[in-house]
Amino acid sequence: MAEEPAAVEGSWSRLWKGLFAVSGIMTTLVIYGVLQEKIMRVPYGPDKEPFQYSLFLVFCNRIMTSAVSAAVLLVSKKALEPVAPIYKYCLISVSNILTTTCQYEALKYVSFPVQTLAKCAKMIPVMVWGTVIMRKKYKGPDYLLAFVVTVGCSIFILYPNGSDTSPYNKGRENTFWGVSLMVGYLGFDGFTSTFQDKLFKGYNMEIHNQIFYTTSCSCFLSFTGLILQGHLILAIDFAYRHRDCLWDIVMLSTVATASQFFISYTIRTFGALTFATIMTTRQLVSILLSCIWFGHPLSYEQIIGAAIVFSALYSKSFLRKKPQKSLPLVQMESGAAAK
Repeated sequence: MAEEPAAVEGSWSRLWKGLFAVSGIMTTLVIYGVLQEKIMRVPYGPDKEPFQYSLFLVFCNRIMTSAVSAAVLLVSKKALEPVAPIYKYCLISVSNILTTTCQYEALKYVSFPVQTLAKCAKMIPVMVWGTVIMRKKYKGPDYLLAFVVTVGCSIFILYPNGSDTSPYNKGRENTFWGVSLMVGYLGFDGFTSTFQDKLFKGYNMEIHNQIFYTTSCSCFLSFTGLILQGHLILAIDFAYRHRDCLWDIVMLSTVATASQFFISYTIRTFGALTFATIMTTRQLVSILLSCIWFGHPLSYEQIIGAAIVFSALYSKSFLRKKPQKSLPLVQMESGAAAK
């Protein structure tokens, strides 16, 4: 029996929406990952001068995201007033800035594939903060998955190939500081996403309202930090002298902001479970692209570690029977996109 025209049309519509969502997320976030590594690890100009002002990247990203979120609120005629006390937005902003700074700084000491795979272990701090802040309870399979992913990440980090093209490479000290910064990233990021979840549920907050106020606070805080460090003029001077770096920063901020739209659209249209599967695929593609583009050969142990991590994450996506709306997952990736 032939399918009803309406059903066929609905199937095609959903297919095109799916292609739009997948292509948007994959394109923006993969480009974002490549640009991160290029800015922080590849020296600019004939004198091979490295870019060292990670807080300036945070400042640029937040300015663009804040402007776009304000425009969305005005066009959609939604309230611009804060629906929660300003200090709560600022608390998210502070932890988010620390998260992003740790992320950029870590790229000085560890390769992008190591950093990307290590991010898969963020479920551990999210579970810890969820228990402390939200009084959540997790089941045995959740802890088992977190353990398996952690084992895979540990193998990947502890058995590097041995070659590092970073201008900051200083041997074993390099790995120590890189891993320390990634631990800081995971801890702050876990707090950020969990506290965001609490605000969404406690104040019935619209997503663009939170994005606008947290990124506005981040603009002020990162600008203040740049002034206190004396890095604002130095960063601007660097971008002026290396126009290709300026272009990379503009592109980084643009794709970070664009990814916000695709993430929100995907979750609203297909749910958090489909989004999680897409993000897992994006991480795998980002690692492979970074290995090819920047010449990061993987050791056999790293390949095994990556296989363990992605097998566990995909099994979680395909075997879960009842998809859950996991705002921590949603907000972790939303925040990451804006970093």
